[in-house]
Amino acid sequence: MSPSLVLIGPMGSGKTRIGKRIAKLLDAPFTDTDKVIVAEHGPIAAVFEEHGEPHFRALERAAVAAALSGEGVVALGGGAVLDPATQADLAGEHVVLFTVSPEAVAPRLTNGKRPLVKNGLEDWLRIRDARMPLYERLADVTFDTSARPATTIAEEVAAWARQSA
Repeated sequence: MSPSLVLIGPMGSGKTRIGKRIAKLLDAPFTDTDKVIVAEHGPIAAVFEEHGEPHFRALERAAVAAALSGEGVVALGGGAVLDPATQADLAGEHVVLFTVSPEAVAPRLTNGKRPLVKNGLEDWLRIRDARMPLYERLADVTFDTSARPATTIAEEVAAWARQSA
């Protein structure tokens, strides 16, 4: 499956959880760029704390570039789209935007693994609102992950990917 199917969207929108299911349905590899960073450099919160956001973004850019050079389903971290090089890379890809309501995402923000949302939903809303125009510009299609079963969403995205290939 090439080019890659790329999942973008705000933190907690289900890119990893649903992305794994999409990859299975498409019989394709799955890459989560945040998980790649964690495997190579340790917890994201620790990278932020020890080295700052610019260092994390450089690691993220490298992980994104590597993931997009392969095949399969790629889930990007919420802020990966801020990098102009990533934006340019996405121009040739099939890009799926996952959106989620504040009510649905609130319980997903409590694990302490998201350094940009230390104040919870208030931070999440600010970041989501700032990034949404960029997400919408980059996406080919949008799926709301707020209330429907992950399996249903995965099936719909996989069907869209097959039709768009």
